[in-house]
Amino acid sequence: MPKAEPIIALDLAPAPLDAETEAYFRKCVEKIGFVPNVLLAYTHDLAKLKAFSAMYNDLMLAPSGLSKLEREMIAVAVSSVNRCFYCLTAHGAAVRQLSGDPELGELMVMNYRAAKLDARQRAMLDFAVKLTEAPWTIDEPDREALRKAGFSEKDIWDIAATASFYNMSNRMASATDMRPNPEYHGTAR
Repeated sequence: MPKAEPIIALDLAPAPLDAETEAYFRKCVEKIGFVPNVLLAYTHDLAKLKAFSAMYNDLMLAPSGLSKLEREMIAVAVSSVNRCFYCLTAHGAAVRQLSGDPELGELMVMNYRAAKLDARQRAMLDFAVKLTEAPWTIDEPDREALRKAGFSEKDIWDIAATASFYNMSNRMASATDMRPNPEYHGTAR
């Protein structure tokens, strides 16, 4: 039997999983059929895994003025700028699945500007990308463009928080050569 490829380039031994983490991983398997490698990568430090998971779940799954698809679109647009293989693969699959449009998922991975987006989505992604490429240039006109596109003050916070989270995640994935689960490649094609 061939040896499984490592999911990161660092040789970090996983800590024993507590009951809460085991239950979380079982829930992942029930919902999507596998445990995402990004979670497995954090198993060497359960405190960091729990902090990462709590932030992810809050940003991506909690009630928000942003749809789940819009939050995934932010993840992909930011990851495209950062050329993050893991996140482009995983969140590109989520965009394909949530939108029901495989072409949109591919366009988002390659260049969101080539996609037929509504004005709201375009403003959201333009802000997220500017925050990724040149955060020091964000100014009141950038926030005002989001307001004009229909975003509330809380929505603007959520856009910024989601973009910021993926900038951090992209850097960790790149630093550790994190590999996406093979299942993502065939999702919603």
